[in-house]
Parts: sequence; structure tokens; C-alpha cells
Amino acid sequence: MTSTLTPQDFPSLLAALMRPSSLVELAVLAGVMATSWLLVRLLQGLRERSGGTQARLSIWFGTHLVDGVLFPLLMLALAHVARRVLLDLGQPVAVLRLAIPVLLSLAVIRLSVRVLSAAFPSSALMRVVERTISWVAWLGMVLWVTGILPVLLDELDDIRWKIGANTLSLRNLIEGGLSASLVMVVVLWISAALEARLLAGASGAQLSLRKVAANALRAILLFVGLLMALSAVGIDLTALSVLGGALGVGIGLGLQKLAANYVSGFVILAERSLRIGDIVNVGGFEGAITDITTRYTVIRAPSGRESIVPNETLITTAVQNLSLADRRVLLSTVFVVGHDTDVERLRDRLIETVVAVPRVLADPGPAAQLSRLGADGLELSVHFWIDDPENGQGNVRSEVNLAILARLRHEGIDLSSGPQVLRLETPAALSPVTAPAAGSAR
Repeated sequence: MTSTLTPQDFPSLLAALMRPSSLVELAVLAGVMATSWLLVRLLQGLRERSGGTQARLSIWFGTHLVDGVLFPLLMLALAHVARRVLLDLGQPVAVLRLAIPVLLSLAVIRLSVRVLSAAFPSSALMRVVERTISWVAWLGMVLWVTGILPVLLDELDDIRWKIGANTLSLRNLIEGGLSASLVMVVVLWISAALEARLLAGASGAQLSLRKVAANALRAILLFVGLLMALSAVGIDLTALSVLGGALGVGIGLGLQKLAANYVSGFVILAERSLRIGDIVNVGGFEGAITDITTRYTVIRAPSGRESIVPNETLITTAVQNLSLADRRVLLSTVFVVGHDTDVERLRDRLIETVVAVPRVLADPGPAAQLSRLGADGLELSVHFWIDDPENGQGNVRSEVNLAILARLRHEGIDLSSGPQVLRLETPAALSPVTAPAAGSAR
């Protein structure tokens, strides 16, 4: 049999599948599957023993070994080798001839799904693209097995139209689109792998610099991949000069904000004024920077809320960075005690109490100050430093307040409750008689 099926070959292929020799091919295919699974399992074990990170979305190994790219690729290679061996031995081949396009479709689906999931982990649109690729791959496999695909391609090749000096057919457009899609998937795969390598083990300022390199590398690879994809489709690249001019006009008129956000993102990452992990306050929203992309920055508050701030906002407005040069943050708590309190003695006791609270720094140490003399009591302010604001500020302030309260009770000092208000209530018997409403019954 030839490698390409035609509608005339389909009946003979069905007859070959009914022969006893098909059982041998099924056994060989089962051996190919078991060997591929064993090889993937051994490679995964070697990867784990060599200290490789177990990625949540591994492109090669997937999450369960068989749902990665490596498993169908190994099966495809081993099935092709087994087919050649059986043909050399004079064994008729039918099962493997059908299995190879199935395995090829499975490999294409696994590759596209894994790459798109790694490149765009939270995109809902990618789920639609993944399903579309799966349907196209399986449909192409069915058309090839049934022998309809060559006939369909010949019919599509007859549908032609002229664009300028070039003549294009519908077949050229479909094949170019598939080639372009494959090129873009490979480019995304390479950029995702390089980005993972660059960001592995980095933190703080180093992470920000590597983020710059990763974003620039992805942009360059996508641009090169786009040029290759356009060439695969058959588009003359000299036409890009007109497209570039139109794009420049579009940026100048309607895409100013978008372009400004992208430029601001690279400026932020390059000058390192804001880094991943910094505690910032932007427009009254305070939290830790969890991600800096080329268009926006994600800030996560201690309460769990996340704010997506356009990068242009971080460049053009004032941003309070609590951990740019020094991660230490000063916190305070205020309370009022009675006028008869020995403030000098209490201040020393308060400092001893506060410095013993976990997360409170001993250098610089806490300070207790008499901040106000009031009619209702003496107002004391206790100031203390922490160097881990990303772990929260309200919790450590609560621990300090609890420790101060326990100390005051131990010393027999009561917190002042402020001036008392004397309220005089008129007895019901002395209250004035209300006149009856107009129109009431007499």
C-alpha cells in the first residue's frame, strides 16, 4: 500500500484490518504504547532526581505523563519504526497505517494545548482556540483515513483568484494558515521555555531585570514568528511598510494610552523603581506587587483584593514605595490613661513589653511618648518598627495592643474612658400634657 490513501484504497484497507495479521499489529501497537509510557516515566524520574522543578503545566510531561507532548511523540516515532520493520519482514500493515495519523493528530493537539496553556494560563479565549485545534486535527485525520483528503485538496486547489500579480488558491490559504499556526505555537513554546529559565530562582531586583529580558525576548520571538507566519501564508513582506505606516497613524490617534502603558512597563522594569515584592500605595490602595507585565502591574492587598494598575499611572502619579531602599515600616498605637499614672515608669515597662512581641524590631527599638495632655487623661503613643510588611500590619499591631493591655492590667492601670456625661431624664409624672391633635374626638 502507498502512504497516501485514496477512496479506492479504503475497501482494501478494511479487508486488511479483518486479517489475522492485524492481531500481530495490535500487539506491536500495545508494545509501542507500553514502551513509550515506560520511557516517559524513566525520563520524568531522571528529571526529578536531577533537581528539575515539577512545573504545574509541564509541556513535555504534562500533569499525568500521558497528557504531555513527549508521550504521543514517542509513540509516533516508535510506531513509524515498527511499521518499517514489519514492511521489511513482508508483513502486511493496516493497523499501524491507521495508528500513525491518529498519533500525529494527538501529538499536534497535545503540543498546541500545552503550549497555549503555558503561554496564556488564565485566558478564556485560549480554551476556544484549543478546542478548535482539536476539532481541526481530528477532522483532518478522519478525512485522511477515509481517503477523502486528497480529493478535497484537489478541489480546493481549483478555487483560485488573482491578487495583484499573484494567484492564490483556497488550498494555499488553508495550508499557509496551518503552517502559520504551527510556527506561532513553536515560537510561543520557545519563548515560554526561555522565560521559565530566566525567571527560575530569581527574586527582588534580579527578578525585575529578568522580567525585562523575558518580556523583550518574547516580543522579539513573536515578531520573528509573525514574519515567518506571514511568509508561510504567502503574503509579500514588502507590504508591511504600508501596514507599519497605518499602525503608526493608529498609535498616534487612538492607541496612545495603550502604547504609553507598554513603554511605561519597560521603563518600570528597566529602572527598577518598582520591583516584584515591593509594598506600595497607589491612589489609596496599598499592597504588595505580585506581577509586572508590559501593560499593567498587579498589586495584592493583605485582604486578598488585587488591583490591576496601568503602568502609565505608576509613571505619571506619585507612588509610595514602602520598601524601595528600606523595608522597615514604622507603626503606632495610641491610648489614654488616667492623670495619676506614673508616666516615666510606665514608659519603660511599655518598651520592654512591645520589644518582646514577635516581628517587632529591637533595632531600631520601640519608643513610648506622652503625645498629649487632655482633660480626659494622658495620651500615650507607642511607636515600633517591622521589616516584613508583606506579612500584614494589622496583625502585628493587634499583638502589640494585646501585650500593652495585659501590661496595663498587670500594673493596675485603667484606660481612661473620657469625661462622663450626666444625663437628666424627666419623670413621666412630671412630663407636660400633650394637647390633643386637631380634629380628635372629644
